[in-house]
Amino acid sequence: MKLSEQTKELISKALAEDIGSGDYTTLWSVPGDHRTTARIIARGTGIVAGMPVAKYLVTRFDPEPVLESATPDGQITTAGQVVIELTGLTRHLLSIERSLLNFLQRLSGIATLTRRFVDRVEGTGVKILDTRKTTPGLRELEKYAVRVGGGFNHRLGLYDYVLLKENHISAAGGITKAVQAVKKANHRNLPVEVETCTLDEVREALKAGVSRIMLDNMTVEQMKVAVELIRNIDARPVPEIEASGDINLKTVMEVAATGVDFISVGTLTHSAPVLNLTMIIEPGL
Repeated sequence: MKLSEQTKELISKALAEDIGSGDYTTLWSVPGDHRTTARIIARGTGIVAGMPVAKYLVTRFDPEPVLESATPDGQITTAGQVVIELTGLTRHLLSIERSLLNFLQRLSGIATLTRRFVDRVEGTGVKILDTRKTTPGLRELEKYAVRVGGGFNHRLGLYDYVLLKENHISAAGGITKAVQAVKKANHRNLPVEVETCTLDEVREALKAGVSRIMLDNMTVEQMKVAVELIRNIDARPVPEIEASGDINLKTVMEVAATGVDFISVGTLTHSAPVLNLTMIIEPGL
């Protein structure tokens, strides 16, 4: 992953937020010439994500610390395994500890949860998608973590994909009018998706002609019927089909079995538990 300037600025702000005018605990207790090796160790099993962030953060604070080794993103780590090893001035390593762990734990947690969803639907051909339910300012990184875990990104923002949801449809006067208005204005040739909650809405979306139809908060039986309707239309290309709405690890396989193409899961980014990591330093060099 190549970090954008926006993400680099975010990392710098995270360091400034934590260190402020100075890490006085470290400055007042640790000798300035004290050197050490620091190891970030996993306290559980999960998928590592965030190494590009770690490498930039380490050098952003001070070019002196050396990242001796790092577990590649996407690799499984188990409890007790060393994820990162750093050497340098102890003051520097202790001052970046929390910011470094915060990023790695968050991103690795998202990758780990995503992998669990991906594994549940293995063999079905269904792709697991994220949503825009991300931590403000962290979207680029959190969506990267989803990809590390084997998932796919839905849309990065409001600018790269048209998704007509309930409120858009209501304000426009219905699915047909909403789609017609978008098609008339769509000089960017963006894909157009419509959210549907009933079979009648699916039929209307099919007549309107869209790239993808979202089956939102439908029962499994409704989804099966909807998929049959969509797959059997005469028009080509057949719209892609996305399922959405509080889908969890217990229900995702049943939803996948309905024949949809995608399942979007907001939980991936808004409720993923962190992968527990800790940093331990040697007495000194």
